Amino acid sequence: MKRFGIVMLAALALAACGGGDRNKRSYGGGDVSRAYTASFANGPISKACLNSGRKAASGRLCGCVQSVANRDLSSGDQRRAAKFFADPHMAQETRQSDNPSHEAFWKRYKLFAQRAERTCTGL
Repeated sequence: MKRFGIVMLAALALAACGGGDRNKRSYGGGDVSRAYTASFANGPISKACLNSGRKAASGRLCGCVQSVANRDLSSGDQRRAAKFFADPHMAQETRQSDNPSHEAFWKRYKLFAQRAERTCTGL
């Protein structure tokens, strides 16, 4: 869990804040299987993770997080969340915003972050 926390610090530091109803794409219940996530998914989250400069960032871990993002977030949400790696303050501004679209995004993002942590910890 510590390794995951290091990699995702910028993106997930505020994930414990907020909350609410689940509003996301779903392709069935449960977590993404580890067998599926081991397949190095590519996308904006994975690229941002790998370029973050964190010691624990690896193709396997970042690919796992990306595979969860592919399941839980739209492509627009993924691009938005990827920016949090370079600008953690943007995550805080989004979380604290009173803008309804920011609030809806944050709810989806928080659920994604929780699933990514459960699925990818230990990789």
